[in-house]
Amino acid sequence: MKAMTINNFGSTEEFVAAEVAKPHVTKGNVLVRIAATSVNTIDMMIRQMGADLPFAPALPGILGMDFAGTIEAVGEGITEFAVGDEVYGCAGGLGNLPGALAEFILADKRLIARKPKNLSMKEAAAIPLVGITALEGLTRASISAGQKVLVHGGAGGVGHLAVQLAKHFGADVYSTGSNAEQLALIESFGATGINFKDETVEQYVEKHTSNVGFDMVFDTVGGGNLTNSFAAAKLNAQVSTTLSLLEVDLSPVHFKGLSLNVIFMLIPMIHDFNRQDHGDKLAKLAQIVEAGGMRPVLDEQDFTLEETAKAHDRLASGQAMGKVVINVQ
Repeated sequence: MKAMTINNFGSTEEFVAAEVAKPHVTKGNVLVRIAATSVNTIDMMIRQMGADLPFAPALPGILGMDFAGTIEAVGEGITEFAVGDEVYGCAGGLGNLPGALAEFILADKRLIARKPKNLSMKEAAAIPLVGITALEGLTRASISAGQKVLVHGGAGGVGHLAVQLAKHFGADVYSTGSNAEQLALIESFGATGINFKDETVEQYVEKHTSNVGFDMVFDTVGGGNLTNSFAAAKLNAQVSTTLSLLEVDLSPVHFKGLSLNVIFMLIPMIHDFNRQDHGDKLAKLAQIVEAGGMRPVLDEQDFTLEETAKAHDRLASGQAMGKVVINVQ
């Protein structure tokens, strides 16, 4: 089969088109003919950092986590799926799990679900990693109808789905962006946009919560922005973050009695821990999409499998609006 491989970790120049062996279906797995895959920040991190990450694949390797496609073969004992089913998932590209930058992927049945019927393959391929992350961040923080929820980075991959999901769950949603285009996207989801360059945390907390603070803050920016999330949260609020790789003063967390949820959705894939939770979340997301509660936004630029390097460069440029997707078939 055709695949984009890397023989060394580093720049996008390391991607090489290659003919590799097509996987044979095995017990507990399905063989999926991939129609599309999407690029995530973690894909770029693995390509760049390689051995510095404890879950980098052995080389030569095939990267890429998200995919949508059609099942071509099912392993022994599998009754949940059948040949011809259209599925989507996040099931490879790290550790000993070969990735989705190829014509076929051998996927653990627990890490996939039937794709939403009202989405194209490209749209479905944009969801898994960011969708699971968004749903986990909201549910672990016990989101409920009527809450005031702040999403940092509401035009980003995780953020734009988190905003829509929070609305779906009945929350009063606010979200930060840095320019008119991002704010327009946020507000198209029915949320209130906040330009963090024009307003301080103190100003928008006063404006939108009468200085009480938000019931929940979902920080998809992370890092140094965590202190802004702590400042924006009300007493005993929930804070979820996707990026906490830093040293930070937790005094505000203590004095406000905050609950901090760190979302690292790769844990089931890396450790083979509770993998069915990913499949269950993907099935739940498909139901929400089919009910009209969420839809991914795709970047305007299209890429083929052979243009994987350009797709990575596009995401790295910061100019992409929505998910960067690669057409495989």
